[in-house]
Amino acid sequence: MAETSPVLGFEVVGAEAVPYSASPTVAFALRIETDRPVRSVSLNAQIRIAPARRTYDADSKERLVELFGTPERWGETLRGFVWANATLLAPPFSASTVAQMPVACTYDLEVASAKYFNALADGEVPLEFLFSGTVFYAGDGGLLRTAHISWESEAAFRMPVQVWKEAMEASFPGSAWLRVRKDVFDRLVAYKAKRALPTWEAAVEELLGGRE
Repeated sequence: MAETSPVLGFEVVGAEAVPYSASPTVAFALRIETDRPVRSVSLNAQIRIAPARRTYDADSKERLVELFGTPERWGETLRGFVWANATLLAPPFSASTVAQMPVACTYDLEVASAKYFNALADGEVPLEFLFSGTVFYAGDGGLLRTAHISWESEAAFRMPVQVWKEAMEASFPGSAWLRVRKDVFDRLVAYKAKRALPTWEAAVEELLGGRE
């Protein structure tokens, strides 16, 4: 009789901002279930945002125009896209365990995921987790065996928008990042120095004040 490998199941049961990380990070609590004891699980996860699985208010629709176009086009443009790739290594367990999967976040608003999160005031973000990797287990005679985890293993989770906002606030309290071309930055540096302005905020506010 052929030896069978463990059958695994996955469920995301929670998410929270990591308060003291070096960069903005969200930790997902992942429940892994097995029908037989395992030595460890080396897991990869592709995390996708499924924007069509929630509704949007007028303010969010306006903010999402840059990402998806005007709302009348959303039937064609509101497609899922990759947010992040993450990994974890689960220690030995039987029946089930809950492991933490950290996911680094970016506040670069040129990145699609950051544009999307920043556009939402509240509610939840529909996420899809696609898993792959390797499970290690004891085979016949106690020998260490391995088995591949197929990409067909998946889980869905609705992450509160507030979790992402808390991760940003933990690393960049009251701040936002703006990326500009190097030549534009050099002009800003020269303007700030010439006007003897103490901060970048002062330089931008003075420039905006002259235009508004």
